[in-house]
Parts: sequence; C-alpha cells; structure tokens
Amino acid sequence: MKELVEKIKAEIEEFATNAEAQVVKGNKAAGARARKAALNLMKDLKDFRKVSVEASK
Repeated sequence: MKELVEKIKAEIEEFATNAEAQVVKGNKAAGARARKAALNLMKDLKDFRKVSVEASK
C-alpha cells in the first residue's frame, strides 16, 4: 500500500505542474497531460480505497 501512496503523490504533483502550465502559460499540451494524469489519479485512488478497506477488516 505504501508504494500505491507514493504513486498517488507523484501523480498529484504531475497533475499540478501540468495544470498550472496550462492555466498560467496557456500551454495546450500541458492541459492534455493534466487530463491524462487526472484519469490515472482517479484509477489509483479507487485502488487505494479497495486496498484500504481490505486492510481495515
């Protein structure tokens, strides 16, 4: 579970960097990367929820 948390932290950082580049600099490619990171982040957060629930049983 620890490695999953580290992966989520990295994806949050990637999303934040690319989203800021899109908003501040108008970088369209960064927007696409931010959207991709958001999709991956959603998937990993769902996986974390499953693992966390199993660990609490």
